[in-house]
Amino acid sequence: MSEYVFVYGTLKRGFCRAHYMQGARFIDTARTEPGYLLFDVGEYPALVRHETGQSVQGELYEVEPDLWPILDEVEGVAADLYRRLTVQLEAPHDELRVETYLYRRSITGLRRCGSHWP
Repeated sequence: MSEYVFVYGTLKRGFCRAHYMQGARFIDTARTEPGYLLFDVGEYPALVRHETGQSVQGELYEVEPDLWPILDEVEGVAADLYRRLTVQLEAPHDELRVETYLYRRSITGLRRCGSHWP
């Protein structure tokens, strides 16, 4: 069974952590369903669920299960910086079970990015 990740920041092609995605297969650009806000933390973005949120754009990848521990480490899951959760994407990817990394810390004082980062 295929596993998928939606990335919206430093793991995207051309960004500083894209090399961690070498073991994944790029599928397409993609957008979340509305319900998310994206903030600028400085060197990276923060995605959070929010009832008045919008659709956020990023990239969809197919990943092998052995890549998850690496991505979890890169995203600071053990440090409670991000948590990996299921995200609903807009069509044509709305039938896939996709995971992403949601920010766990305070967004107070952070600048909103709109629908994409940077």
